[in-house]
Amino acid sequence: MPTYIDVHEIPGGVTADDVAKAHAHDVKVEGKYGVHYHKYWVNESAGKIFCLCEAPSAEAAMQVHREAHGMVAEKIIQVEPDVADLFLGESQANEAGAVVMPSGRADVHDPGIRTVLFTDIVESTSLTQKLGDEVVMELLRIHDAVVRDALAALKGREVKHTGDGIMASFVSAAAAVRCAAQIQRELAQRTREQNNHQLKVRIGGAAGERYFWINRAIGGAALFARRAGTNRSVERGSGPMYREGFNVPPPRRSLAQRVRPASAHPRGRMVHLRGSGATGPIPNSR
Repeated sequence: MPTYIDVHEIPGGVTADDVAKAHAHDVKVEGKYGVHYHKYWVNESAGKIFCLCEAPSAEAAMQVHREAHGMVAEKIIQVEPDVADLFLGESQANEAGAVVMPSGRADVHDPGIRTVLFTDIVESTSLTQKLGDEVVMELLRIHDAVVRDALAALKGREVKHTGDGIMASFVSAAAAVRCAAQIQRELAQRTREQNNHQLKVRIGGAAGERYFWINRAIGGAALFARRAGTNRSVERGSGPMYREGFNVPPPRRSLAQRVRPASAHPRGRMVHLRGSGATGPIPNSR
């Protein structure tokens, strides 16, 4: 049976209790239409609700909402369950059906915002022509090992290997930035120690609501992440790292220390993380 995710936008915000009641009404009606609403993500301050269900058709899923409580979604899309799981991880729902944050507390709701991190080996095609397959495969092996070690340390989830890079998903935007910094420090150290072919890697990051990226399998956040990475090379762990998109002052010390978690950005604005390394000083704004 097809899997769908729908998007509700409630002006002025919404309460978790109201959403829980609406979901309970869905459960009472869904069997009539052969629909099963599994769980939902709620962003109370932004008034955003994302419902995940299995249904014979999008119209059947919408009809359940229509009959149960009248709050019909503004958008509904068919999704591949595996794609959603890769981005979101193993999301746990409380008794009301609301997905909660990995902390395990039933009252800390997951707003459905994820930060996507994208790495890309610079000029990988020309490197193959210049250095040969064997050398480039060794560089790729180093890249993969460094990135995956950083993901494991910072609780990132690998979504996809692109051939010359890795796409990953994070619950925490700050963790994504720390991951980027760790990757660059490790690559810089290996370059100094081995003193051979320089491995240059771009890193891009973007945070957004799940609808943006699941809508296109990889989606909007991943696209912005890759564009951010290609705008400025991230290489050798030297130079400043900076960000765009946050309505807070630029950091004075560590970027990763000052980035607020994704849940602090209720409207899911795209957040671009770009840079030319992570070990250099962060420019002061004053």
